[in-house]
Amino acid sequence: MAKSSKRKKVDSPGHASTLESKSIPPLNIALLVLAAAGILLTSYLTYVAWFEDHPAFCSEGSGCDLVQASRWSTLLGIPMAFYGLLTYMLLANIIWNGRTKSSYGRPVIFVSICGFAISAYLTIVSVVEIEATCPYCLASFSIITTMMILAIAQRPTDWMTSIKEATVVALLIVGVLHLHYSGVFSLAAGPEDPQLQALATHLDKSGAKFYGAYWCPRCQEQKEVFEASATRLPYVECSSGGRGSALTPACAKEKIRSYPTWIIGDQRYTGLQTPRSLAAASGFAWKDDSGD
Repeated sequence: MAKSSKRKKVDSPGHASTLESKSIPPLNIALLVLAAAGILLTSYLTYVAWFEDHPAFCSEGSGCDLVQASRWSTLLGIPMAFYGLLTYMLLANIIWNGRTKSSYGRPVIFVSICGFAISAYLTIVSVVEIEATCPYCLASFSIITTMMILAIAQRPTDWMTSIKEATVVALLIVGVLHLHYSGVFSLAAGPEDPQLQALATHLDKSGAKFYGAYWCPRCQEQKEVFEASATRLPYVECSSGGRGSALTPACAKEKIRSYPTWIIGDQRYTGLQTPRSLAAASGFAWKDDSGD
């Protein structure tokens, strides 16, 4: 019994030391909480974007609605909120795997600085270009900013080198994003041409319909003609099930047989149409000095 008691006394300090070494530092807990908050926020915004819903407490035409509907809200057809979700998930995974460590190395600093740079760029764009702000976006910006500050505050090995490297990469990413949204790589992602925007809006409000299929090359060319204003066109998908599938009810009702097909008033126009021809058919005053 005495030996057993003595062994317990000897083992106890080592056991306590083991428990202490596995405890999670408060700063790491804070980072995990922030990452979780970011995941919840961006998951909700991604859901709203994919299902074309309005975020809660954001009425139609509000600053939040303007930001969420702008061309800066998507990248390569994917909501920017989804990229934010991936960023927070990556940060949460890194932090969780190293939760018992007193500080993190390069990964958290690198990812958080890149995330901060992108979020800062989009925030500046919303204020300067869109002239509106979104509370949800500002909340995400606050979260990633706080995470970046906390990650840097831990000062891991070579933390200054990590900051410099991450800053260079972040600036490159923001530079590419800016070129993309300036229309350098694709006119569809750039600023809208005023006349094409006005024509697309006119076609929509006049009751005209543009029937097509997502797999139809000519339909894609028709959208490209309108550049960044293509999303304003009164487009109706006729083959949501893929090539060879049955027509959607709206297209079956109009007996659509080829793509693209425009119905303007009582007239039907098939094949690729120029903005000038669509303007003439719909009664829109097209200015010839703007081209076709």
